[in-house]
Amino acid sequence: MLNTLKKVIRIVIIQLYIALFFLDVFKLTILSGTVPIGILINIFLIYTGMLSFIDRKLKPINYIISGLIIIFYFVLYYSYFFDIIASYIDPLKQWLDKWFIYGFIYTNLILVFGIKLIIKRRHDKYQVIRTIVLIFVQLILAAFLSNFMRLMFKQEYFFSYFWPLKIEYFYPETILKFPYPIILYSFIGSLILLPILALILGKRFYCSWICGCGGLAETFGDKWRHLSNKSTSAWQFEKVSIHFSLAFAIFGTIVILVNYNTGSSNDILNYFAVRFKDFYGFIFSIILSGIIGVGFYPTLGSRIWCRFFCPLAAMLGLIQKLGRFHIRVKKDMCISCGKCSTYCEMGIDVRAYAQDNKSFTRASCVGCGICAHICPRGVLRLENKRTKETII
Repeated sequence: MLNTLKKVIRIVIIQLYIALFFLDVFKLTILSGTVPIGILINIFLIYTGMLSFIDRKLKPINYIISGLIIIFYFVLYYSYFFDIIASYIDPLKQWLDKWFIYGFIYTNLILVFGIKLIIKRRHDKYQVIRTIVLIFVQLILAAFLSNFMRLMFKQEYFFSYFWPLKIEYFYPETILKFPYPIILYSFIGSLILLPILALILGKRFYCSWICGCGGLAETFGDKWRHLSNKSTSAWQFEKVSIHFSLAFAIFGTIVILVNYNTGSSNDILNYFAVRFKDFYGFIFSIILSGIIGVGFYPTLGSRIWCRFFCPLAAMLGLIQKLGRFHIRVKKDMCISCGKCSTYCEMGIDVRAYAQDNKSFTRASCVGCGICAHICPRGVLRLENKRTKETII
């Protein structure tokens, strides 16, 4: 009865949330614009909906930390607080803004918690190298080079992000502002390089080694990785939501490209293109990847965005199923301790495969390697080679 009620709540809130977005309710203020009633409604719906996914008892501190992170993101997105701080910082106040401050905080979280993980897992070469690469990518490709591009072209470009995760890199009015080498890098990287690497290495090369979203989840969010929802209903929701995100991103990109190439002469097409940008930017870029994706680390685990909503993760996952990557299970060695399943941030029941002596490939697996790292008997191994054994 309780599970049925939770499902009803999720469906109602999702439909209500979308409806309120198109009615511009989230922009609503009262008392001469001083009370942001729309933001309060936004917070209430988000928190209520996400609480329906929590499947275990948690300490009060988890909810407190989650609430503080959510408040931080709402202040970031909907107030001038960080802009005011930035305006007082010399000598860079002419171009410094809240996004620089946010990037600084983001990078330092990955750096500090990444170093902590390196010390914690210093005896596991795979985990040490993977964490070092994550830190390096964030420091150089995401932080340093993006700010360099900002100085040179008055617009950031993140070399570690690709379409459809960074969907605006296929928006003509965005990408055409950059030099041709960057345009080629964006298209070739997204449509050729990433798929080829996913076939050879699996999606782990990106999701667990390069991606900034994954980087924050693996470092700052590591403390809460075991909180990922392992229920059947969560898995069923994941199968729908992740592939819907990919299909929606592809559809919207096509609409925008066609609209651009027709010179925005079709009023209906132009309307859909504009509304898609508004909707995708608000729902996916702000709510799902930021407020929900990070804000609910302490209550729902560290890979909410990656598991349920990231369109690039969905695309790479489908390719991974056709490729070489798999997790090999050593036969008749599993003692059913369940640690692998408990600490799987993607909610995969790894123990079930180990008990059945079945090596496997799952589209959702990001290849973080924690299941192999934490296994007391070394039952699991991440591999990138074909075997005669049937891989499911």
